[in-house]
Amino acid sequence: MPDLATRFNRWRYSLYAPFYDGLARVFAPQRRRALQLLAPRPDAPLLLVGAGTGLDLEFIPRACKVHAVDISPAMIDRLRARARRLGQPVEAEVMDVQALRFADNGFDTAALHLILAVVPDPVACLREVERVLRPGGRAIVFDKFLQKNRRAGLLRASANLVTRLIATDINRRLPDIVAQTGLHLVHEEAAGLNGFFRIALLEKPAARDRA
Repeated sequence: MPDLATRFNRWRYSLYAPFYDGLARVFAPQRRRALQLLAPRPDAPLLLVGAGTGLDLEFIPRACKVHAVDISPAMIDRLRARARRLGQPVEAEVMDVQALRFADNGFDTAALHLILAVVPDPVACLREVERVLRPGGRAIVFDKFLQKNRRAGLLRASANLVTRLIATDINRRLPDIVAQTGLHLVHEEAAGLNGFFRIALLEKPAARDRA
């Protein structure tokens, strides 16, 4: 059974679902840029982690084998409707991204857009992504993070008490999360608000690299 924090996320994002597109469309350029960096192959399986209403779909080649998961049934319903409008085949499921129901090594690529700052346990989420990626597979992350070697000031720390209740944690550090997995950070760039938002490309080592 999902823990209290996960159930709360399911509840609040089901409430947000009817309004989500109006708020999140502002990030379309970052979504496009992130998926360009990820460069999913048209014939290879791509996993959208915390896919929301499917705003990434318009930037994904139609031939991609897209699987999308989200904790909110209302979000998944809207994602399926968007996929039908776009003519994009998608396997969409309600799923806890901290405990993915997929076999090991099944995906070439994964996209995590605006999810690592939201999910209760970002390390568990990223470890699951690592598990389901094939050796040599890549994941793209777009989210808000506290920049490396910076401390949260009093204002930001105070604001985080509110933002965590409404939607998101603004004081997580991506390098700290990645360091608790076997993934490698191969590229990172600022993606808005003076580096408050970041895009990062991660890679799962190939089998020969693990030897």
